Amino acid sequence: MSFARFFAPAAGVPGDRILLPVDEAEHLTRVLRLSNGDRVRVFNGRGAEFEAVVDAADREGVRLTIGAPCVPAPEPRVDITLAQAVLKGDKMDDVVRDAVMMGVAAIHPIVTARTETSLTSLTRGRRRERWERIAVSSAKQCGRAVVPSIAESRQFNASTGSSARTRGEDFPSPVFILVEPNTSAGVALANLEVAIPDRATLVVGPEGGWTTEEVEAAATLGTLVTLGQRTLRADAMALVALSAMFARWGEF
Repeated sequence: MSFARFFAPAAGVPGDRILLPVDEAEHLTRVLRLSNGDRVRVFNGRGAEFEAVVDAADREGVRLTIGAPCVPAPEPRVDITLAQAVLKGDKMDDVVRDAVMMGVAAIHPIVTARTETSLTSLTRGRRRERWERIAVSSAKQCGRAVVPSIAESRQFNASTGSSARTRGEDFPSPVFILVEPNTSAGVALANLEVAIPDRATLVVGPEGGWTTEEVEAAATLGTLVTLGQRTLRADAMALVALSAMFARWGEF
């Protein structure tokens, strides 16, 4: 028997009595019509999932008692950080949803020379909050108990090949920068010879691609990689590349 899953950051150990976040509470009561005594599952976004029982669902919110631990969907062996150039319209929403489904550990939105939006408009539009909600929703649907973090959007600086704080812990090594098929320095993922890492970063550009200066600068960050000779939609690039990387590293 399957149970509805809810995101409950406060869930810690069996026996805890917690309050669901407002959005999750509304989904439980208004959409699924669950009430007192119903059994559900909750995950805390940090890798733990539990059985739970609805104690009360009223105007003050939804209160649960945490039960026995459950086994969530396994996480990938390689923690991949996706650094994705923000795409126009709602295409970035799809990238976030699919990346979470694939199992990325973190998402870093970046603004490049050809990105058709600005940091100011992203902040004003509260896009980070929207992407965080999409990440939670995707984790719920695919069975993950981990909700990847969504970093603040930042400018990609072609002069140094990095954006603010992209070295070290922000962009785990090795770093792979996805470039167009005709880029002479690019290595096809099929021909990539690298030991399976514990962590890695995939950097994906915008609809208009990278500028020459950005490609030259990015080469100092890591390895330029391609996906063969096909031209793919910008919103599909990350999904295809992640699939190829996971397959090459024996994830599936």
